[in-house]
This record gives sequence, structure tokens and C-alpha cells, in this order.
Amino acid sequence: MKGILCLAWRYVWFHRWQTAILWICLTLTFFLPVAIHFLLGNFQRTLWARSEATPMVMGAKGSRFDLVFHALYFGGRTPEMISVAEADAVRETGFAQVVPLYVNFRARGYPIVGTSLEYFEIRGLRMAAGRLLFRLGECVVGASVAEALELEVGDSLMSDPENVFNIAGGYPLKMRVVGVLSRLDSADDEAVFVDIKTAWIIAGIGHGHMDLEAAADDSVVLRRSDSNIVANAALVQYMEITDQNIDSFHFHAASGERPLSGLLVFPRDVKSGTLLRGRYNTRESRLQVLRPREVVSEMMRTVMKARRFLDLNSFLVTVIAGLFLVLVTLLSLRLREKEMETLFLLGCRRGTVLGLVATEFGLVFLASGLSTVVLTLMAYSSFELWLNRMLG
Repeated sequence: MKGILCLAWRYVWFHRWQTAILWICLTLTFFLPVAIHFLLGNFQRTLWARSEATPMVMGAKGSRFDLVFHALYFGGRTPEMISVAEADAVRETGFAQVVPLYVNFRARGYPIVGTSLEYFEIRGLRMAAGRLLFRLGECVVGASVAEALELEVGDSLMSDPENVFNIAGGYPLKMRVVGVLSRLDSADDEAVFVDIKTAWIIAGIGHGHMDLEAAADDSVVLRRSDSNIVANAALVQYMEITDQNIDSFHFHAASGERPLSGLLVFPRDVKSGTLLRGRYNTRESRLQVLRPREVVSEMMRTVMKARRFLDLNSFLVTVIAGLFLVLVTLLSLRLREKEMETLFLLGCRRGTVLGLVATEFGLVFLASGLSTVVLTLMAYSSFELWLNRMLG
């Protein structure tokens, strides 16, 4: 047996390029169906876990899928905005704890999540470094954001401009990083968290600028009167909130009119959740209350239909690859007739020759199997990061 293994290894190494081609083909044939099976299973478990942790989401009527994935993963198409007054009305029912969300901007490609401190408590987020939000202009970054952008506590992060050609829009805001979250392998790792008021400042609803009454340069003043001062476009608006200018920041919209992109709703009990859905899921209501688990379940039924097609496709590909492998083996044996004849003349039995050929293919199969395991583990380990980025 040792001699057969030695001869098989010598043959495989001598024909290394042919062996490499066969190894790659077999590895891909094994890897694709195995990876699809494991990754789809992990995809399902990840979506279930996130949806189970959020009993209800609430927002303007429209696409149910857009609202749920926006609230859970801070991505996809931004739903129609609702107002703070509508969120306060939900809170005043006493049926549920309400966590506001305003997700409409990005920083270096990562979503900026405007929310309240309740979000960190409900999601069980812990600090790896620094502290939570304390005042305007501060941000807390997820573990993946901190790693990708090489951010530490005390660094700065600029929000992405919404539209460089929109001179009437909000200015990019330079935010100070005051905390880095511990890794949880969830969408929170891929987000930049700010106070809801900071998010409104990025949107241009609030801003800070120089004191017009104390302005020495009249070029920034368009019109003066005893009761009013109107500035022109030359007025400098602050792009960073500091100790010196924080008192100048103010909001032009009334508190009840300020926008929110959605609400995370945590009912007090089952009865409260049912009453809340009955009150808002009506034809007259502008809002809708959704259970993420039901929406994800509906989506997963579609995914499972696609999975059955992929399983059938993988089975057919495997059968075809097996037939090609048989053809390659038969052609190889035909080309190696003189080699086999020489082995017979040296006294090798037919079983020995067949064992030699089987050992050669066994080595290639073993290498392909190990490569498949390694590739599957690599894909599995990076799946959470890929999924959160895809949904975000």
C-alpha cells in the first residue's frame, strides 16, 4: 500500500498542471452547493434573530419590506417620513415603548442612525471604548465602522454631503467620535449612531451660525429692521459643534413637525400590541404597524422557493461533473495503455493497477475536499459582515 501511494503521488506531481485543473473543477463542484446550503441557512437564522428582537416597527404606509429593512438594517429605500407629533401620539397611548429612528444620511458610506439612548439599552449594546452620546455633534460608531475607518475615541468623522449641487441643503457635519461599540455581529456594527437632534442638524433642520446682531461684517446682512435681521447666503454656518458655538445651534421647525423615518415599537404585553395594531392599521390611518417576524417570514418563503431551484441546479451540476469525471478517467486510461502494459510486465496484478489509479484520484478528491472545507469556513466567517452591508 505504501508503494502504491508513493507511485500515485509521483504521478500526480509529475502531471501537476493537469492535476491542478482537475482539483479546481472538483473544488468548485463541491463548494458551490455546500456554500449555498450553509449560507442560506445562516441567512435565515440571522434575519430571524434580528426580527425576533424587534416585536414591531412603525412608519408611514408604503412598502412593508422597505420599512422593516430600513428599521432593522438601516438600509434600502428610505420610507416616507412621519412627524415627531405622530410618534408622541403613539407614546401617549401607553401601549408600548417607542424608540425613534431618523436614518437618511451616511458618513463615509455607513448609515448615520439618529436615535435616542433607549436604543442602546434595548439592543443590549455595550461600549468597547469611550462613552455614550452626551451632547450635539457627538457620535458612537459600530465595531466594523471603527475597524474599517481606523477610528478611535477622540477622532472626527464627517457626514457625506447629500447633494454637492444643492446649495440650499444642509452642510456636512464634522462629528466627534466619543465611543466605539463592542462587536455583536449585527447591523449595529455597520452604523454610526448620533442623537436624533444631531441627525436633524445634518438634514439642515437645525444649524448654528454667527450672531447677526454682533456681526461686524454687514456683507452677511440682507436686511435690518428694529425687530428682525435677515441674512444672505454669505452667512457662515458652522460645520462642527464646539463648546464655543453650541449655544448658537437652533431649529427652525417646531418640535412636533420634525421628521422621523420610523419607530421601533416594544409593546407592554400582547394585548397592548394587539390594541396598537387595531388602532393604526386602518384605512384612515397614515401610519402602519408591522411585525418584522411576519414580514421576514413572507420573504423567507420566497427565498425557500429559490433554494429548491438552487438545490436542483446543484444536483444536476454534480451529476454532470461526475459524468465528465468518468469520461476523463476512461480517456486517461486509454492514453496510459502502454504504462499499464509495462506495469503488467513488471508483475503487477490488475487489482494493483486499479488501486494505483484509484489512489491518484483519491489524492485529488482529498485535496478538493479540504479546499472545500477551508473555503466554506472562510465564506461562513465573513457572511455576517457581507449580509449587513448588503441589507444596509
